[in-house]
Amino acid sequence: MKKQKMTTITLSLMTVGAVVTSLRGLPMMAKEGLSMIFYILFAVIMFLLPASLVAAELGGAFSGKGGGVYTWVKEAFGSRWGFLAIWLQWIQNVVWYPTTLAFAAGALAYLFMKPSLAENGFYNGTVILVVYWLATFFALKGTGVVSSITKYGVLIGTVLPGIFIIVLAIIWICHGNPVSFLEPSHAVAAAEKAVGELPHARLFPHISGLSNIAFLAGIILLFAGVEVHAVHANELENPAKQFPISLFIAMIIIFLLFFLGSLAVATVLPSDDISLTAGIMQAFKELLDKFHLTFLIPVVGLFTAFGAIGGVMSWISGPSRGLLETAKQGEIPPFMEKTNKNGMQISILMIQGVIVTILTSLYFIMKNVSVAFFLLSAMTITLYLVMYILMYAAAIKLRITQPDLPRSYKVPGGIVGMCVIAGLGLIGVIFSLVVGFFPPSNLPIGNPAFYVIIVTAGMIIFIGLPMIIHAFKKPSWKEDKI
Repeated sequence: MKKQKMTTITLSLMTVGAVVTSLRGLPMMAKEGLSMIFYILFAVIMFLLPASLVAAELGGAFSGKGGGVYTWVKEAFGSRWGFLAIWLQWIQNVVWYPTTLAFAAGALAYLFMKPSLAENGFYNGTVILVVYWLATFFALKGTGVVSSITKYGVLIGTVLPGIFIIVLAIIWICHGNPVSFLEPSHAVAAAEKAVGELPHARLFPHISGLSNIAFLAGIILLFAGVEVHAVHANELENPAKQFPISLFIAMIIIFLLFFLGSLAVATVLPSDDISLTAGIMQAFKELLDKFHLTFLIPVVGLFTAFGAIGGVMSWISGPSRGLLETAKQGEIPPFMEKTNKNGMQISILMIQGVIVTILTSLYFIMKNVSVAFFLLSAMTITLYLVMYILMYAAAIKLRITQPDLPRSYKVPGGIVGMCVIAGLGLIGVIFSLVVGFFPPSNLPIGNPAFYVIIVTAGMIIFIGLPMIIHAFKKPSWKEDKI
């Protein structure tokens, strides 16, 4: 039987689902008030644009091969670094699952009409585990099920609520209601008073140290993932042409949803009152109560949670499929190559499920849900940014060492153009990587040393593991693959 091909729009929506992962990122950006414009422009110019252009070229050039970043980096630097790249893409999203599902838990709290549950660690941890393992069960049903849930999750749980909150915010402004992002947060106001300035909303953040812009790393993470579905490029009818187009469509949708959506949240809620996990539903409640549409709150909560689940489904199928490719190449033990009757990587999915379960314990032991949320986000971004460093470096090297490689899309400007675009991306990710180790000043972190130790330990452990595995891999792992 001929395998059904994926359409350009389906892959675009899967990519949007992988990046936006419902609307969980809007509260983090909105919490910066008017300064969110600086953060979003930085993320788009220094990260989203370079990542999209470079992934479009590499995805088109290697559309006939599986593996995504594994194949790209392997072609440039060899199997060890290719394995590290796909491992980082896989493990960072394993660390990230509890954060996006905490957002789903916050949305479901409004479905149950009990908003206070969104700040309850036990409730969040329980919902994360139940929803994650249900998502894994559906993922085991095959790529067709995954793409369907992802596509409708993005449309119903991300695009639709995103447009809805933007429209409501516009009506809010037209009715003459106060615009919250025009007022500075308490932290910014205090900092400005301390240096003798009149407190005011700022387009450029008030910076007295890197902890003041620690959210930059988390916001960069929100724009990550445009490359994740390159592993599905060969499922398109015409991969070389359709894959770059799907990326650019996704990039435009991502920018509009993030920019307008975060402005909508910041319009309604003062930055000091925004919860990182439930901020979007806080804004919806404020808007719907104001316009006497309170009965829609449970519906919006359900749709928004469904969008988060769709985002998780999108990630479950992508990086783990890339890691499966490394098992076929003999990079990891053969038992991780095991697939079920639907061709899904069952061993890898079970292993990541165990890791997610362990990480979710943070929600049971930490008092502040937003702190647990951002701590896992910071750990995620440090891992992911190292992968992007490898991707940009591979793109530059391949332009030099394989100039005649057929590329359906090329970053304009020849080698110089690639060096400028990939170099811009490298500067952005390296700066964000450094910032990621500083605890944010606008969250009650508690002991900063504990924060730094956890983030550093996570980076060392999860980067060290693949290097150890590769160093001790056995030739027999590949014997039956040749």
